[in-house]
Amino acid sequence: MRKDLTQRVVIIAIITVIAIYVVFGPHHRPTWRDFTLAGIRQNLAENIHLGLDLRGGSHLVMQVKTEEYLKRLTENTAIGVQNAAKDAGIGVRQVRPEVNGDDYRVVLELEDASKASDARSQIERKVDLNGWTASVSGNTVTWTLTAAAKRTLSDQAVEQALRIIESRINLLGVTEPTLQRHGAPESHQILLQMPGVQDPERIKAILVGESRLELMHVISPPNPSPVQTYATKEEAIQALGGTVPSNRQVLPYTEREEPTATGEKRAQRWVIVETPAIIDGSELRNAEAVSRTGRSDDYQVAFTLKPSGAEKFARWTGANINQYLAVVLNGEVKSIAYIKSQISDAGEISGRFTKQSAEDLALTLRSGALPAPLVYLEERTVGPSLGADSIRAGITASVIGLLLVVLVMIVYYRGSGVNAVVALLLNIVLTMAALILFGATLTLPGIAGIILGIGMAVDSNVLIFERIREELRTGKTVASAIEQGFARAFVTIIDTHVTTIVSSLFLFVFGTGPIRGFAVTLILGLAANLFTAVYVSRTIFIWLLNRSGGRLQTLSI
Repeated sequence: MRKDLTQRVVIIAIITVIAIYVVFGPHHRPTWRDFTLAGIRQNLAENIHLGLDLRGGSHLVMQVKTEEYLKRLTENTAIGVQNAAKDAGIGVRQVRPEVNGDDYRVVLELEDASKASDARSQIERKVDLNGWTASVSGNTVTWTLTAAAKRTLSDQAVEQALRIIESRINLLGVTEPTLQRHGAPESHQILLQMPGVQDPERIKAILVGESRLELMHVISPPNPSPVQTYATKEEAIQALGGTVPSNRQVLPYTEREEPTATGEKRAQRWVIVETPAIIDGSELRNAEAVSRTGRSDDYQVAFTLKPSGAEKFARWTGANINQYLAVVLNGEVKSIAYIKSQISDAGEISGRFTKQSAEDLALTLRSGALPAPLVYLEERTVGPSLGADSIRAGITASVIGLLLVVLVMIVYYRGSGVNAVVALLLNIVLTMAALILFGATLTLPGIAGIILGIGMAVDSNVLIFERIREELRTGKTVASAIEQGFARAFVTIIDTHVTTIVSSLFLFVFGTGPIRGFAVTLILGLAANLFTAVYVSRTIFIWLLNRSGGRLQTLSI
């Protein structure tokens, strides 16, 4: 018995010391200041990760517009089909993408209907059309995106958007953000919580900011003629014969953004560019804001290309000297360069940016282009004072609840009530230590979970003590009553804890942030309670028996 008691005390002491250090100790190289009262309070504040509702910050729910992603994919596939048909020498009337609601098709019209099946086979050998089903009717071949492919591609777009948003958040230096998918899978929603961020407007602009960088060939007479521009979009379309082919685009272009000598801004012009782009933002290696003049409103964004992109760019510029090259950002021509000689791995986006706007653009370019636009569905901002009020209210409720529980246990169970109080205090410390070790975030519902855990812990002690009382009433000795009380209450305790943990797991798996916070603290509290209410409480009773030499006649219960 004494050997068993020593072993129990050592285990409890080691776990308790570790838990106290995890909660109150420094998580860096300690100094003597860390063990003063002020240092302990600071350590506690640093160790516990507070959620948005306690610390204050911003809560955003975004939706990825996957239909735009699928539409662009359809348009690019149409260009690929047209180029493949041209390379194969197939007579084509037209290739057009068709988007009608949730249907995405690429339609190929041939000059000779008898060659439709052969054209389909040749094109499918050259173009990746996995996920598209083909049908032939007369001189028309139609490829339709399947429902399974739409689901897979949409899911991939959301996952890619998650990675890019995470990259942008990290570059911005936002600490301890929560970023995850939100709602049903088909909703394509993303949840972002940023504790401590009180003014999210700049971050919102950067998160949804597009960064589609493309270097494109401008369709224009070569030098010495100036680059061909058009006053209106309709004029540019008329220059193409009244319709825009799938390998052309008409894009807006403003030569300069600063006012002219008369104080008026230059009118927007339109240019015709060739698609697909020579290279796009996926080939970008780095981007940074630079100022050539030193003026605060005259920044540009200089970029460099990866080796693969640089090789492709050098090959194209070497073969197209005396042509014009457009730097296109998000569908707008920012600048047009005349190619005098071969260019390899560097370029510049001009546009009279301010320092911050240039830095923000460089950041979004470095993080990569979003696969589809984002829209905000929900936004909440919690101020730090409101968060502090929540902490005070939560702590006040916890302390009052704890004191009332302690009072009732001591009054009703007397000496054994002290046993329950010791186990209860250790339960709280272990729960907080587990929260810190698992990197969980403490939220206001999480505090509610801790308070409920206190009630569950006391409930376990009540079950045990009442069983011990029943055994004593039957005339059993104190030692036998304690033994039987713990043995017979154990099954009931396991049953109540397991059912509650299973319910909490469902809350964690299917719930959102606040509900999951409640589930996490409740599960950790229940797990700690299995140790404190059963193991620690029984150890205290064993110590009392050993202290009396096994001759304890009465028990204060």
